Amino acid sequence: MTLSISDLPAEILLTAPPRTDIFVDPGGAEPTLNATRLLGTPPDGPFQLSARVRVEFAGTYDAGALLVWVDERTWGKLCFERSPQGETMAVSVVTRGLSDDANSFTVPTGDPLWLRVSRLGPNWAFHASTDGAHWHFVRHFALGEGAAPVQVGFVAQSPVGEGCAVSFDQIAFVPERLADMRSGA
Repeated sequence: MTLSISDLPAEILLTAPPRTDIFVDPGGAEPTLNATRLLGTPPDGPFQLSARVRVEFAGTYDAGALLVWVDERTWGKLCFERSPQGETMAVSVVTRGLSDDANSFTVPTGDPLWLRVSRLGPNWAFHASTDGAHWHFVRHFALGEGAAPVQVGFVAQSPVGEGCAVSFDQIAFVPERLADMRSGA
């Protein structure tokens, strides 16, 4: 599915079917690239895309995420995800051929999490917030985009579970550069 990044709806509801994910396992398992996605092509230049995310967590690794997509082997996602220990947390994955996986911080069960992706030029920043006002730095990275246009958007996944529903609201697209990725603003 595609969407207009400059004209976003007030809320996006996505459902992840069972055993869906976007992950290229560095351990050698077959890539899984079947998660429910809603993507659009942003305008050129720096921007910030953010949303408050609520997930009806049921299974391990159930998540709602913001996604920066170049192609099947080049992308990054910032997730609100359930850990194997049952904790909910901010998690980031960057894929340049193979995926990595990095946990950031836990979020009290039942609370939403705000996620933000920022294009700073040829590089990207991920931030997460428990209140939508103070942003925790999660990751700074480059994807090495080539000729393919970058798309950004929303993902719902349930890699080992029976599916989950994800709500994205308080969605904001700001067509300007993030001033300081480490300031908390």
